[in-house]
Amino acid sequence: MPWHDGRAVPALRLAAIAAASLILGAQPGQAVTPAADLLIRGGTVYDGASAEPLAGDVVIAGERIVYVGAGGDRRFRAGRVLDAAGLIVAPGFIDPHGHPDEFIRAVDARARLVLPWLMQGVSTVLVGVDGAGPPGAPTDVARFFRALERRPAGVNVGAYVGFGAVRERVLGAAARAPTPAELGRMQTLVARGLCDGAMGLSTGLFYPPQSFATTEEIIALAGEAAIRGGIYDSHLRDESSYGVGLIAAVEEAIRIGQEGRLPVHIAHIKALGVDVQGKAPEVTALIDAARARGQDVTADQYPWDASGSSLEASLVPRWAFEGGRRRMLARLADAALADRLRGEMADNLRRRGGAESLMPVAAGQPWSGRRLAAIAADWGLDPVDAALRIMRGQPDDTPAISFNMADRDIELFMRQPWVVTSSDGSTGHPRMYGTYPRKYATYVLEKHTLSVAEFINGSTGRTADLLGIARRGHLRAGDFADVVILDPARFRARADYLHPRRLATGVVALLVNGRLAVDRGQATGIAAGRPIVRRPPEERCAKR
Repeated sequence: MPWHDGRAVPALRLAAIAAASLILGAQPGQAVTPAADLLIRGGTVYDGASAEPLAGDVVIAGERIVYVGAGGDRRFRAGRVLDAAGLIVAPGFIDPHGHPDEFIRAVDARARLVLPWLMQGVSTVLVGVDGAGPPGAPTDVARFFRALERRPAGVNVGAYVGFGAVRERVLGAAARAPTPAELGRMQTLVARGLCDGAMGLSTGLFYPPQSFATTEEIIALAGEAAIRGGIYDSHLRDESSYGVGLIAAVEEAIRIGQEGRLPVHIAHIKALGVDVQGKAPEVTALIDAARARGQDVTADQYPWDASGSSLEASLVPRWAFEGGRRRMLARLADAALADRLRGEMADNLRRRGGAESLMPVAAGQPWSGRRLAAIAADWGLDPVDAALRIMRGQPDDTPAISFNMADRDIELFMRQPWVVTSSDGSTGHPRMYGTYPRKYATYVLEKHTLSVAEFINGSTGRTADLLGIARRGHLRAGDFADVVILDPARFRARADYLHPRRLATGVVALLVNGRLAVDRGQATGIAAGRPIVRRPPEERCAKR
């Protein structure tokens, strides 16, 4: 089913402009020049799909693109002309996996502009990922979209039904299988979320209590998404060697898609940790084989060599999380469990590459932004004991950056035609502020892993197509005017691991639904984003 934005398409206006553009010279010796709001003139235009750019213009009327090509200034009379000579003109980037929750839920209107994404050229973000469900309404997609209508964000926002949110609502943090009645309640929640406009079902199977679920339980819920045309998006059960291992986790995702009969999208694909570095060829071979059999399997990736999670998720074994964080902390203090826990935590630290590879980050803490090895040395503690001290002093899980990926794996995944760009933008990691410019500067200009067109297509049109978002991600007449203008000499990430909240540079302008969200390199204060709502056929929602 196509996607829409919950607003009527200005069909009459588009038709009038299109008709006027065809009757140049309708009166003898007199041309009729249709009016438009904005003409982006003389840029290097990447349309989101083509292998090569064109030198030309993009013309916008209202919320839509009405023309892409040469000679736009001769065909249209625009209220404003932007000179894009020497600049890149492209569709606004689409982030299929982000965590802008703190911005989208903010009361402050400026915070809701979602500046970390806008200033990278991102016009659309998907939330509810990793099984979390929509921010502020984790099991109520309709309520989430209503809140977005009342308080618009600076970017367009789509959402997933979150498996973790659904499971916690029904089972809490229990490490057990659901009863048939409980499974039925979870299926109902998934079906309702899809019927209310969600893109599909997301999971974060690495994280408790989602990690307690069997594959069969997830297939039963994925089937509800499949009936309503949704997709299955998954943070794998294991991106490393914590449990089933990376290869088995990929096989599980493929199996869920096959038996659930829906497309599979693997979130932030990677080979994490010393035990699996170098396994990207095996992972890509598995996915290529599934695709060769006719299965729809894709992935997204962020272009950083460090992941972002929490200190707890990185080090504490999964079994210790049963019952939630309070029970986990009680187990950490239990002398009878001390040897077992410390042993397993030490092995998890080894998997991550040792204490030098972990950097806890938390606002206001003197240890924030320092490697665990240095913190432990200052405190005169073993690294595991230092980590335990940090965890016990935090009210919630402690964000942490983990330097655990090999560039050869990153580049191999990046070159796959079924991999698109995502930020996985989260607090304390520079990917929230600098993913798209980093990918351009590092993997296009410096390493030549991708061409400019491959980078743009894999951040726009391919993303929209694999997610099924119609009328976005491409520069085509009739599509929504989500358009970014980049200065190729200045498009850079300023955020780094020690300064993760620096805004990117080089976005000259960004239009979201035809309105300038960024103009002359500055945010305008206009929140023009809309909910990206998916509507299954009514008959597929009648039963639930």
